[in-house]
Amino acid sequence: MTSLQTLAGAFVSVEALYLVGGILLLYLGAELLVSSASSLAIGYGVAPATVGVTIVAFSTTAPELFVSVIGGIGISDDIGLGNIIGSNIANIGLVLGASALVQPLSVDSKLLWRHGPFMLAAAVLLVVLGSDGTLGPVDGGAMLVLLAVFTGYMMYSSRNADGDVIPEEMQVEDDTGSASLREIGLLVGAGVCLLGGSFGLVQGGTGILRSFGFGDLFIGITIIAFGTSLPELATSLVSSIRDEAAFSIGNVVGSNIYNVLAVIGLLALVNPLTVRPSVQTFHFPMVIGFTVGAMALMAYGRRLSRWSGVALVGGYAGFVYLLLP
Repeated sequence: MTSLQTLAGAFVSVEALYLVGGILLLYLGAELLVSSASSLAIGYGVAPATVGVTIVAFSTTAPELFVSVIGGIGISDDIGLGNIIGSNIANIGLVLGASALVQPLSVDSKLLWRHGPFMLAAAVLLVVLGSDGTLGPVDGGAMLVLLAVFTGYMMYSSRNADGDVIPEEMQVEDDTGSASLREIGLLVGAGVCLLGGSFGLVQGGTGILRSFGFGDLFIGITIIAFGTSLPELATSLVSSIRDEAAFSIGNVVGSNIYNVLAVIGLLALVNPLTVRPSVQTFHFPMVIGFTVGAMALMAYGRRLSRWSGVALVGGYAGFVYLLLP
């Protein structure tokens, strides 16, 4: 019995190393991707404002993309779909809530009414397309079409925006005006970090929780979703501390849109997903509820107070509690 306990302890320790290493690599990869992709885009003549609302927003979603594709194809549909469901709820409840707890956030009405409807539309589209128990290539194609519309709208809005400022940590200096080998090397390094981090997070997270008897859907919605949401959490908290509320909120809104339309869209296109009845009856309504609740809190007084942060974080804690068997 002692030898079995020792073996089990060693297994959990190794999986824990995979988990922690995977999360660190994902964070590093996301940071490198934001920096290198932004520099390359500006070097090729893309306007900085456009970079901020497209490439930066998509780059913070890269961990979810890598993890969902690797987990969804290599392990089970529940990992890929659960990661996005859990990540979107964590982005609203944990990331946005924690940011409001650090400092009350003023809500830009342009951000709320320009981008908020797309966040809600993406959540509703996911629920509607998944209501038949599957997300296939046609569903994925529909999501990618809406993604193209959203990205085009964002680029158009950024070109016509007056006074919109990209946060200091997202601004890019371009001295050469052209792509450099260093930036290309960083971009490749970001891809390697994201790939390695995805394997580590999936391997470590599934290994630890499976050893305690948890299923893949629970694993994807909780520990893996939390791991992939860490870049958004760190970025939003830093922005909140620096009094850059628009970016804290925009980071969450943009990430939730890209999570559904880009990640689930691509995953459904290459690997049709099975949607469990429990997902349709519990998890999908939770996604809609958190999305509508967040928009209502942001619309009320154009401000997210610390009490709103308490409500969001408390709601997320309650959601995780209800997931427990």
